[in-house]
Amino acid sequence: MYEPELNPKLQEFAKHYGTCILPSKVATPRHKGKVESSVKYVQDNALKGRTFHSLSKQNEYLRYWESNIADKRIHGTTKKQVGSMFQKEKQYLRPLPESLYPVFEEEKRKVHRDGHVEVKKAFYSVPPEYVKREVWVRYTIRTVRIFNHRMEEIAFHSRKEPGCFSTMNAHIPYQKISNPERGNEWLIRQADKIGFASGAWARVMLKNRGIPGTRVLNGLLQLDRKYTSSAIDDACKKALEYECFHLRELKRIINNSGQKEQQQFSFIEQHPLIRDINEYDNINSIGLFNGTQIT
Repeated sequence: MYEPELNPKLQEFAKHYGTCILPSKVATPRHKGKVESSVKYVQDNALKGRTFHSLSKQNEYLRYWESNIADKRIHGTTKKQVGSMFQKEKQYLRPLPESLYPVFEEEKRKVHRDGHVEVKKAFYSVPPEYVKREVWVRYTIRTVRIFNHRMEEIAFHSRKEPGCFSTMNAHIPYQKISNPERGNEWLIRQADKIGFASGAWARVMLKNRGIPGTRVLNGLLQLDRKYTSSAIDDACKKALEYECFHLRELKRIINNSGQKEQQQFSFIEQHPLIRDINEYDNINSIGLFNGTQIT
């Protein structure tokens, strides 16, 4: 009751105009009688019994009413003319800001497991540490701004059409970024870690293959799951000499360089599971006749 929590939008309104909000107790209009009487005066004196075809017409009339009626009246409490009192106080007032208070909608949203919040059926990313937490979303027809519970801005997006996603790279957890998404420069640096020849092969291959080379570069880095770094680097050195810039050729070089002489096996001639060779001499008498086996 003595320290009510203000809506964040109302707080921003007061901040924009350099003023403060002093809430009164709920359902007690008598606590702000001066404000209530001013509203009542406008409703009963300026607007009562009048209709306007547009907002601009209403504003035009209210400007005339304010300067010619409201400002020239004698205030019931001070017994002084309202307009002259305002002119004396005007020198102590700060100027209004250059821009009007921006019109926006504001809602609370819970961050989905994929790190996005939904606003009017479009989806906007936030930093990964806010997954499954509540945030404040302020949006206009052009922008979407997202704030944490301390009203600190954590994300800014351009407004998207329903069904679309707006995802910032900084909001994607490192573990969920695939190698191609990190870019060719990152991939080449990883190739350099394999060996000097691997980095050199990666650069020349990328120059020769162009855009498809990104997939080849990613495949090069996956080779370390099966082969040693020295084997990959040696193969890249040979591939540069042969001007081979396909991954399958690189794999063939690695396999050929590491291939050992095939082990020779001696075949046994006698075993309980092996039929004696003499049994095949009578193959004609044990053949098939009209589809029926004759023994």
